[in-house]
Amino acid sequence: MNKEKWLFEITPKNNLFDLNLKEVWQYRDLLMLFVKRDVVTVYKQTILGPLWYLIQPLFTSVIFTLIFNNVANISTGSVPPFLFNLAGITIWNYFKSCFSATSNTFNANAGIFGKVYFPRIIVPISIVISNLVRFGIQLFIFSVFYCYYYYYKDADISLNRYTILFPVMVLIMGMLGLGLGMIISSMVTKYRDLKILVEFGLQLLMYISAVMYPVTYFAEKLPEYVWIIKYNPLAVVIETVRNLLLNTGAFNSTMFFYTLVITVITMFFGIVIFNKAEKSFIDTV
Repeated sequence: MNKEKWLFEITPKNNLFDLNLKEVWQYRDLLMLFVKRDVVTVYKQTILGPLWYLIQPLFTSVIFTLIFNNVANISTGSVPPFLFNLAGITIWNYFKSCFSATSNTFNANAGIFGKVYFPRIIVPISIVISNLVRFGIQLFIFSVFYCYYYYYKDADISLNRYTILFPVMVLIMGMLGLGLGMIISSMVTKYRDLKILVEFGLQLLMYISAVMYPVTYFAEKLPEYVWIIKYNPLAVVIETVRNLLLNTGAFNSTMFFYTLVITVITMFFGIVIFNKAEKSFIDTV
C-alpha cells in the first residue's frame, strides 16, 4: 500500500529553535502582504498621514536640543546638537517601533491566528521589514540636514572608514527589537499588564541608551554608574552609529562584537520562547 503524498502537512514543532525558513519562503507573498498592510494602514485616516514619519523625529530632536543642550548645557563637541540628537533618535526609533509592535504580536493577531494557519513568525518578521520603510524615510531626512550642516554651516562632521558597518548596526537594532519583542509577546499572552510595563520601560530605556547625550558626558557626571550605559547594547549601537556617520567618539571593536553576541543570544531565546508560546497561546489570549 503506497503512502499518499500530501501537498502540505501541518505538524507540531518538535524543535523549539526552528525558523522553518523553507515554509517562511513558501509564504513570502503573505509576508509581503503583511508588510504592505503595516506600511499603508498605520497612518490611514489621519490628517497628516506619512508626514508623521518626519514630524516625530524632527520635533523630538528640537526638544532634546532645547532641553538637554541649551538648558542642561550638555556638550556634543564639534557636532551640531540638533544633528547629534537626530542621529540618535533615528536609530532609536527603529528599535522602538520594532520592539513595540512585535511585543504585541499574539494579542494583536489572535483573530487571524485562531482561524488560519501560516508560520506565526512571519508576523514579527514583517513588522521589522515594514519599519525599515519608516527608518529609510527618517534616514533621508537626516541626510538632508547632514548635507545642510556640512556644506552650509561648515560643521566638523564626516564619515569614516567604519561607515560600511552602518547596515550591520541597523540589522543589530532590528534583531534586538525582534528578539526582545518575541520574548515579551509570549509573556503578554498570560500577563496582560506587561503591556503597560513595556511602554513605561521603553521610556526609561531611552534614557540609559545614550540617545540624547554622549557616553563620555555620563562618565564624567556619574562615573560609578557608567557601566549601565557602557554595557547596554542599545547604547553601544547608538554611539557607534554616531561615530560612523558624524565621526564623533571612537569605534570600539570589542564592544561591537559584545553587542553582536548579545544580539544573537537575544534572538535565540526570542525564537525559542516564541515557538513554545505559539503552541498554546490561543488558550490564554
